[in-house]
Amino acid sequence: MRARTRLDDGRGVALVVWLAAMVALVAIVQTALHPPDLWIAGVFGLFIAVGEVVRIALPGGRTSAPLTVAAGLAYALLPTFGSVPTQHRFWDVITVAAGASLAGAIPLVAAGRAPRLDEIARRLLVVSVAAGVFRPLYDGGAGPLGRLDPDQTWVLALAMLGVVVVAGLADVLLSAVVRADRSRAPFSAALRTEGRDVLGLGSAIGATGVLIALAAGIMSSWAVPVFSVPLLLTQFSFRRYASIRHTYLQTIHSLSRVTEVGGYTETGHAHRVTELAVAVGHELGMSEQELRHLEYAALMHDLGQLSLASPIPGGATVMASQQEQQRIADMGAAVIRETGVLDRVAEIVGRQSDPYRRPHEDIDSTLPLAARIIKAANAYDDLVGDSRESSRRMEALERLRLSMAYHYDPLVVRTLAGVVQRRERLGL
Repeated sequence: MRARTRLDDGRGVALVVWLAAMVALVAIVQTALHPPDLWIAGVFGLFIAVGEVVRIALPGGRTSAPLTVAAGLAYALLPTFGSVPTQHRFWDVITVAAGASLAGAIPLVAAGRAPRLDEIARRLLVVSVAAGVFRPLYDGGAGPLGRLDPDQTWVLALAMLGVVVVAGLADVLLSAVVRADRSRAPFSAALRTEGRDVLGLGSAIGATGVLIALAAGIMSSWAVPVFSVPLLLTQFSFRRYASIRHTYLQTIHSLSRVTEVGGYTETGHAHRVTELAVAVGHELGMSEQELRHLEYAALMHDLGQLSLASPIPGGATVMASQQEQQRIADMGAAVIRETGVLDRVAEIVGRQSDPYRRPHEDIDSTLPLAARIIKAANAYDDLVGDSRESSRRMEALERLRLSMAYHYDPLVVRTLAGVVQRRERLGL
């Protein structure tokens, strides 16, 4: 297999946390020597802390604190406060952001919902990048951006947006480092995925930060709560949406066990196939939405077995005929389609038995990548089950490789083999 850039053994997460800690430590020393305006620091620090408390859950088990980042960016980009040029420095922004973030984490720790250090570190580094670019250019009103005429506010606004873009790129890079480390995916795939996922919410956060910074020249401390309200409302809406999705996933998990309880599949089969399929999807750079559809489809891929008059021995559909596999797929898709809201998942399940390429025909470009992944992951688990014998794993992978001409996507099989081999090295 070709070499891939990868961050293993927690080094990516440790790097982000260590870098943030070192930057924060130096900043605290610098700020102690030359304290900033405590009123301004207190206003923005309060909202940074509140943002940590009301953080939201994101797909993939991550969290986000939009208000924390928006308030931190606003403090980093703040040119004037009540028409008076601000004097705080790059180091002051980092100290306020770090102290307020940790203060906001205290109630979460007390409630048993402690945030991950790498997420706090990433948010701190993003704000640090913005401050590192903007504060020297403004320099208390003496820098290039501080000497602009009043009718050149649009230049200042464009400069702020440019800084936000740079900070956003840093966020994508840092998020990709953490994602590649946690999911064991190639860094390049994690970078593509984070670039797509950060864009939507990140744009709203950046725009809010710029608006607060510009409005503070007229509204002073009132700018923060006034322009934070839309972002907070968006957060609460997203939180409700995330709660509904969590309920969906719980329901699907319960539904996936019906075949196990009925004796149609082995215990844990759906869970193992899903875990393996999602790991392959991560490596292939699928988006969060695509991974969600893949997860749902993998959990329910065997529902069609309930239509069989008698169970397949061991539930191993890889041993069934092509016609029987197709019937299982069609029946499962029909059940899922009845929900009225999982049409994409139904399509994936319905096409999971389709061959990658039929004899004397070109590759089927309409076959969803998720369906190809589930086909390979399901066949692998049918052959291996919960066994940890290396020889059995290698035999299963070899069988999949021998069928790459027609049945299995070669890229999927190679990626799956990489995931299996890496897990074996980690003792999983």
